[in-house]
Amino acid sequence: MLERYLTKDILEALNDNKMVFISGPRQVGKTTLAKQIAENYFKSRYSYLNWDDRFDKIKILKQRLEPEKNLFIFDEIHKYRDWKNYLKGFYDKNKESIKIIVTGSAKLDIFRKSGDSLLGRYYHYRLFPLTMGELIHKEINFDIEKPLKFVELDSDIKRNFEKLFLYGGFPEIFFSESQKKLRLWHNQRLSLLVKEDIRDISNVRDLSLIEVLAIMLKDKVGSLLSINSISEDLSVNHRTVDLWLEILEQLYYHFRIYPYQSDRIKSLKKEGKLYLWDYSELTEDSVKLENLVAVHLLKFANYLYDDEGYQTNLYFLRDKEQREVDFLITLNNQPWFAVEVKKTFSTIPKNLLYFKQKINIPFSYMIVMDDDIDFIEKDIRVINVAKFLTALI
Repeated sequence: MLERYLTKDILEALNDNKMVFISGPRQVGKTTLAKQIAENYFKSRYSYLNWDDRFDKIKILKQRLEPEKNLFIFDEIHKYRDWKNYLKGFYDKNKESIKIIVTGSAKLDIFRKSGDSLLGRYYHYRLFPLTMGELIHKEINFDIEKPLKFVELDSDIKRNFEKLFLYGGFPEIFFSESQKKLRLWHNQRLSLLVKEDIRDISNVRDLSLIEVLAIMLKDKVGSLLSINSISEDLSVNHRTVDLWLEILEQLYYHFRIYPYQSDRIKSLKKEGKLYLWDYSELTEDSVKLENLVAVHLLKFANYLYDDEGYQTNLYFLRDKEQREVDFLITLNNQPWFAVEVKKTFSTIPKNLLYFKQKINIPFSYMIVMDDDIDFIEKDIRVINVAKFLTALI
């Protein structure tokens, strides 16, 4: 069984007597990761408690917890109204003798806003779908502000990329390599998200329209997102659409990135671009490729922030003259490297060259699906997408 990329970091956090919160999309492997850590490193000395199980719920509420256990996994406990105070008391009373992992299908950020009573008692990790670096067991070691380091292509890397492109990065579907399971996954995932998860975190009544919105978003991947246009299509007001988009984002259906702001360019102020966490049901190859790369880059930026404490962020570049570059990773709000995604190579993009000079981007990459392509032209590295992705988490 594949050991997930956060395992070492979670163990270190537990050894520092911190609770560990693991958030991420439904079926990304949060519970599996927690149980894998428990079984491999704590053997029979752990207890798994799921708030959605009525017997476990009684144990939690009455604090009838098994003695002689030194790791407790609380799954979906954030659905309990007083969960923060419960964990605070449990942790403060037992922190010298027990470890705690908390997992949840919704973003735990939703429940950790103002007045966080757990502050200083936990580390929060965002678990992402499988990506190339994780699949090739790449050592997590980066030279910040330096060029990315790539692994030479081989048949395994090419095969892993083909699988990621076809099945996406959610473990069960990725490892099944089954078109039937992929179709069933597509049919079931949105329904579960709308009928179960949204109900758990909001009072939205018109779930059918939210489902329609989610379906509509598949056609807007990689484009500037116009809430006004969606509002007109659904015949609901701007504020409602904005709320529904926020709910879907909180539940890891999609994520948005925003234009990089700099005094050196006339950037757009508000419009973001949208990408799906599960890009496997996108049908246009160029759009799917861009979405796949977006997930890899967001995972990379979030990991360096969550685990290493670097101020890394993912943006895109677009100015009022409509010049655009797909992605920009920043460090301390300064450009680190830019990425332009194309299905095939023809010429070096003028916009990439323009922004590289205008805002002084140290490293720039054009990534394509052409086999075994890797060269530098005009200080832009043109590289095969599978090889490029080996440099990330």
